[in-house]
Amino acid sequence: MPLMASPILIVDDEEHIRELVAHYLRREGFAVEHAATGPEALEIYARVQPALIVLDVMLPGLSGTDVCREIRKTSDVPILMLTAKDDIIDKVVGFELGADDYLTKPFEPKELVVRVKALQRRVQAGAERPSPTLVLTVGELRIDPDRRDVRIGTKAVGLRPKEFDLLLALARHPGQVFSREQLLNTVWGYDFEGFSRTVDVHVQHVRDKLATAGGGTGWIHTVWGVGYKFEATDSG
Repeated sequence: MPLMASPILIVDDEEHIRELVAHYLRREGFAVEHAATGPEALEIYARVQPALIVLDVMLPGLSGTDVCREIRKTSDVPILMLTAKDDIIDKVVGFELGADDYLTKPFEPKELVVRVKALQRRVQAGAERPSPTLVLTVGELRIDPDRRDVRIGTKAVGLRPKEFDLLLALARHPGQVFSREQLLNTVWGYDFEGFSRTVDVHVQHVRDKLATAGGGTGWIHTVWGVGYKFEATDSG
C-alpha cells in the first residue's frame, strides 16, 4: 500500500483525464486532489502540500512549465509532467525547470501508475537513508548536506534542489569523472534517455552561481566526450 501521507495533485484542464488518472491512482490506494488551471494548482499546492504532482503542460491561466517553475522555487516535490506533444524541446524545458519524469498523451493509465510508484520509491528511499553529517570543505567552498547549504567563505550560494544534489554528488568524489547518464541516475534517480542536456544546463547554473558568489569557475570541469568531474583548480 502507498505510504504517502499527503495526496497526489492531478493538474489537467481536461476533466476526463483528471477522472481517469484519479480512478487508477485511487485503485492503488492513493489519495488525490484535482486542479484544472495553473493558478488553481498553485493554490491547492500551497494548501495541501501534495506528496507528488501530475502536471499537464498546457493549462489555462498559467502553463504547466510556469507552475513547475514556481513550485521549484521552494520545493523538491516529485513532478510528473504530461504533454500532448511528443516534442523533445518540451521535455528538455521541463527537466531544466525541475520535472522528475515526463509522459506523452495519449498514455496508458497503468504506465502512469508505474511511473508514480517509481517516484514514490525514490522519495521513500531518500527519507529512509541516513542523512550524511560530513560537511565538505574545499578551499573556501563549504557544502553542508544536512542543512543543504553551500557557501563561498561566508557568502551563501542559492542553489535550487537539483543543483545542490548535482554539486554534492560531484564534490563527494573529487577527481572522479561522471558521465551525463551517471549523473542523471545519481541526481534525478534514473536515466532519462535522450535528456542528458539537462545535466549540462544544471552544471552551467551551478558554475554561474559559484562564480557570482566569488568562487570562480574552477570547481566543475568538463571532460570532453565523457562528462564532468569536481576539482578545486583554476581552470573551468
